[in-house]
Amino acid sequence: MVGWFEIPVADMARAAKFYEKVFNISIALNDLGEFKMGWFPYDPEKAVAPGSLVQHEQYIPSATKGPLLYFSCKDLSEELSRVTASGGKILQEKKEIGGGHGFMALFIDSEGNRIALHSQQ
Repeated sequence: MVGWFEIPVADMARAAKFYEKVFNISIALNDLGEFKMGWFPYDPEKAVAPGSLVQHEQYIPSATKGPLLYFSCKDLSEELSRVTASGGKILQEKKEIGGGHGFMALFIDSEGNRIALHSQQ
């Protein structure tokens, strides 16, 4: 049901570099006047929500406020292993959720946002 997501950033270049390294992707940078956006890769053939990094005075990164965004991964250990070297901090190592719901982990990104990872393995 999620149609779009936005992650607040203070430094677009730093944030784009962080997410590109952690997820091994390319972020498309866009300057929309007062908004700077870094679009995550999107494939309309896949059932995933598109989203963006956003730099604007009304977007404030937070490790404790707002919704918690989970990124789906094949095995979150891979992405989690790149968090610290990319400028982030691990809050919760890989942990089994239980009941066949897979695994999760939490980290703080380069901007100070709390972000989660989820995988079935």
